[in-house]
Amino acid sequence: MAEKILIFDTTLRDAEQTPGAALNGAEKLAIAKHLANLNVDVIEAGFPRSSPADFEAVKQIANEVEGPEICALSRIVEKDITDAWEAIKDSTRPRIHTFVGTSEIHIQGIMRSNRETILQRSTEAVGYARSLCATVEFSPMDAARTEPDYLFQIVEATIEAGASIINIPDTVGYAIPSEFGRLIAEIRQNVQNIDRAIISVHCHNDLGLAVANSIEAIKNGARQIECTVNGLGERAGNTSLEEIVMAIRTRRNHFGGVYTDVNASEIVPISRLVSRTMGIPVAPNKAIVGANAFAHSSGIHQDGVIKQRDTFEIINPKEVGLQESQIILSPRSGRNALRHRLSILGYEIEPEQMDSVYDRFLALADKKKEVHDADLEAIMRDEIRTIPVSEAAYRFDHIQIFSGNNISSTATVGLQTADGIVTEAATGDGPVNATYRAIDRVTDLPLKLSDYSIRSVTEGKDAIGEVTVKVEDKGRLIVGHGASTDIIEASAKAYINAINKVIHSQENAGS
Repeated sequence: MAEKILIFDTTLRDAEQTPGAALNGAEKLAIAKHLANLNVDVIEAGFPRSSPADFEAVKQIANEVEGPEICALSRIVEKDITDAWEAIKDSTRPRIHTFVGTSEIHIQGIMRSNRETILQRSTEAVGYARSLCATVEFSPMDAARTEPDYLFQIVEATIEAGASIINIPDTVGYAIPSEFGRLIAEIRQNVQNIDRAIISVHCHNDLGLAVANSIEAIKNGARQIECTVNGLGERAGNTSLEEIVMAIRTRRNHFGGVYTDVNASEIVPISRLVSRTMGIPVAPNKAIVGANAFAHSSGIHQDGVIKQRDTFEIINPKEVGLQESQIILSPRSGRNALRHRLSILGYEIEPEQMDSVYDRFLALADKKKEVHDADLEAIMRDEIRTIPVSEAAYRFDHIQIFSGNNISSTATVGLQTADGIVTEAATGDGPVNATYRAIDRVTDLPLKLSDYSIRSVTEGKDAIGEVTVKVEDKGRLIVGHGASTDIIEASAKAYINAINKVIHSQENAGS
């Protein structure tokens, strides 16, 4: 009989620990709602004890997102567990996930404790969590490096205390697939009450083996996989949701008929949502969701795919939310063609926004003659902001630059405000620095720029430049995006986008 593999998504918790990937509450909620559309089984919404903001974000998700279980992470600390429960208690399907390091490296190096104490504290914590919540998950962190007999002992004891899901983490990505699969098999053989719990795994990708280790775990009895969209997470990241789901779907017979309930057609749209929200581009060669995952440049490959798709594609692009045939957009393309292509890419455009998008598309098409998907993605990342245009305090209007290698750069920038266009000029070390100083004079909100990156979206001299900036506001990182064929304009738009987010956040905090 076919068995279901539960998909436990930790994008909002572990992936948010990716450096520079901090999300605000609205962004977390938007991703959580899309994860519900993806039909994952569990959403690990965050670590409520870590900060008041995370507590509120988890609580909002628990209140507003229907379908998946909403899970909150905690250490084996009573206050952590209490906060976790308070954040998720209004969910129709709450879960508390509590953890502690169980390897000697963690017990001595982090906890400054011993096995007996950790065992006792773990069972007490699980028991307390179970007194609050019907579903409790326990993770012996760094399980892959934990002495097996102790691991069996603590797993058996926490099941007895009330845990119904036991998660086996390869916390530092140390395991090799054959040994990790064997560990799962040994847990099933040596833990007397393991039939009362679901075995889960949480694999990190430090050696590039997270998906392979998760696959071996499934083959040896694991029935929940913890993963993230785009494989994001600490250090080298986690098991990639899209890769594990499509591996199961594509090679189902290899796994003995196991399946997931994930709505695969939402994979590419949520990948793009997470990428643009966190400001972390997906590598072009990334499996399933990369820009080149279904691209063919070789003449032999093109000929084969045209004659019979599966000669060079083991997955139909439509399965993951892509369109098999590509519409080539040009200056002669009308609004319907543009709207259709944007819909395929996961964007639904409101009528009032279409005028702006179409005007930008025509201007770019006149320069490039052909507009590619990556160009449209850049336009949309620039158009779609956390702050609606109607609520933005500042909008880019114009810029003039005077610069050279033997002179100081001067920038004159005009911003649209509620009182009309305000123009300021400033000098700086280069045109971008001068531009940002001029903007600071208009907004009177100088921010610390912690990161600036620019990339060419497509090839050629007329390519769109996409700028991502990260600014600091009271210890929080705010991400801004801007795109244009003029990189100085793109830089200005990205900085203005970040400023609007800061102002919006401050206004909400004061309301």
